[in-house]
Amino acid sequence: MPRHNRRDRPPPRAASAGPLHRVESGPAGYEVDHHVRPISGAAATKTYLCPGCNHSILPGIAHIVAWPVDDRGGDDRRHWHTGCWRGRGGRTGYRS
Repeated sequence: MPRHNRRDRPPPRAASAGPLHRVESGPAGYEVDHHVRPISGAAATKTYLCPGCNHSILPGIAHIVAWPVDDRGGDDRRHWHTGCWRGRGGRTGYRS
């Protein structure tokens, strides 16, 4: 009779089992909260223009997608460099 080396293990968790996004408050002086979703480098397949620095986010670069909480359809989604998103409160001319 063949041996079975199976152990009673729980099935592996799916990669998407965790929350897909979080809600962040706007920087001081801006009352708009945003949904924020991190995008891994492997999932980044297009080129986007970062509104924080006006430079391209190339395919393969991990970044952030953010959109206002009150934007139900996600029509105002923007792709940001992670550093630009974190530093957005210190910039003049920032608009959510």
